Amino acid sequence: MAQEEDIVCRRIPFFHHPRRRLSAVTKMLFSGRGPSAPPGCLINRPVGAQPSPKLPLLKVSFRLELTTPACPVKDMFEQKANEVVAAIPWVKNVRVTMSAQPSRPVFAGQLPAGLQKISSIIAVSSCKGGVGKSTVAVNLAYTLAGMGARVGIFDADVYGPSLPTMVSPENRLLEMNPEKSTIIPTEYLGVKLVSFGFAGQGRAIMRGPMVSGVINQLLTTTEWGELDYLVIDMPPGTGDIQLTLCQVVPLTAAVIVTTPQKLAFIDVAKGVRMFSKLKVPCVAVVENMCHFDADGKRYYPFGRGSGSQVVQQFGIPHLFDLPIRPTLSASGDSGMPEVVADPVGEVAGTFQELGVCVVQQCAKIRQQVSTAVTYDTSIKAIRVKVPDSDEEFLLHPATVRRNDRSAQSVDEWTGEQKLQYTDVPEDIEPEEIRPMGNYAVSIVWPDGFNQIAPYDQLQSMERLVDVPQITPF
Repeated sequence: MAQEEDIVCRRIPFFHHPRRRLSAVTKMLFSGRGPSAPPGCLINRPVGAQPSPKLPLLKVSFRLELTTPACPVKDMFEQKANEVVAAIPWVKNVRVTMSAQPSRPVFAGQLPAGLQKISSIIAVSSCKGGVGKSTVAVNLAYTLAGMGARVGIFDADVYGPSLPTMVSPENRLLEMNPEKSTIIPTEYLGVKLVSFGFAGQGRAIMRGPMVSGVINQLLTTTEWGELDYLVIDMPPGTGDIQLTLCQVVPLTAAVIVTTPQKLAFIDVAKGVRMFSKLKVPCVAVVENMCHFDADGKRYYPFGRGSGSQVVQQFGIPHLFDLPIRPTLSASGDSGMPEVVADPVGEVAGTFQELGVCVVQQCAKIRQQVSTAVTYDTSIKAIRVKVPDSDEEFLLHPATVRRNDRSAQSVDEWTGEQKLQYTDVPEDIEPEEIRPMGNYAVSIVWPDGFNQIAPYDQLQSMERLVDVPQITPF
């Protein structure tokens, strides 16, 4: 009589070294030890039960639950998991089910209703017009969608929206939900789209403050629904519009687009510095219009080195080159992205690599941000490990509360300390700690006070040195 054993592995994040992660997971899952399986893995077997060597299992079925449907190594995981389990002597047949339960948005409670179900927000920026930023944004979005993710595109260029030209949705006008006073995005090939060009107004002729208001309204009142990635096609420059976007939404990461010319590098450098000040990590550089091939040779008509210079000067970890291709330009004018028109071509392959990079880096960033500041109840201390830092340190909760610099604690005009040392009890404990973007946390205290604590401020506070260690039983 056939027996079946169901194994469920939940919430596996994918970044850094997925092959090592797979090896570790499979060793833990399929060692046959049953009850000694690690936390996070459920083996549907009575406690203490062991597979009988005299009665081999004829069928083993298990489910690997991913944290993103766009996992770049999903097929490899399924294949390797099949091979590893099939190699177990008492297994005759294997059935692997792949599923995904995307991570909850880290900043959901702090966002407008329309943005609360978006897991990651990616800015595609150049600060220089005409370098192919919109081409990269659109093709990246459709690459992520092709990997299985739920994706939206927000065209933030009100003066010259590109999205209506680059895609061809059947409905080319945004609709309003009269009951909720919200905007319903249009769609093309499963990707949600919002652009001022779909508002029936064409290009805007208005002053900066009005444009910032329009962008804010389009972005925050749209019914985006549940998305794994929202790709924002940023307008050129580093002015009010860009700052508004960075402050209205907590950007997960930025992708920088440049061309080989020195002039492009000068403007791109300004954008990278802007993101750095706003604590938005730049995860990749795309150097567009790099080269073309003819007569068996490769030519670089605009020179070489701008992308590499950005990577080296600012420490951005990944660089991708896009060639000069008539098809890439034509696809932008035809309304069908190149990765959709030619999904197996060289350009699509480059965007596939970029998509994998974005998925992995966003997972890494989300993990770092969600665990950057936590409260350890066993030692009654706040643990701090700032993203992109190897240092971890401890802070006394009372020290953090006393160092608040808001208007409730410090007089804005005189600088006089209103919160006194004795106002904060030594045994105070935080009730909740939540991330705020990539630069700070929000700490809720028992008296109802909500303290905003930037990472820079936490790093400058007096630290705990002698902390009693809890010995395990």
